[in-house]
Amino acid sequence: MAYVIYAIKSRFDNRIYVGFTMNLEKRIKEHNQGKTKSTKGFRPWVLIYEETIETRIEARRREKYLKSGCGKEFLKNK
Repeated sequence: MAYVIYAIKSRFDNRIYVGFTMNLEKRIKEHNQGKTKSTKGFRPWVLIYEETIETRIEARRREKYLKSGCGKEFLKNK
């Protein structure tokens, strides 16, 4: 099964959150319904980036990169 690495941006304060999931639509709904503690206070969220990766290990590696300084700069330009 494939994983989706995603980045969402808060319309509240423009912060970017990066994560990965197997069900992107459901996960974004959870963020916008306040079911995720780390993103609850910054709703609403909009999807700004998504990328499909085949394995969990690769997905975790890519997520880690996108959370780094270089990765955040990459996302800011999207």
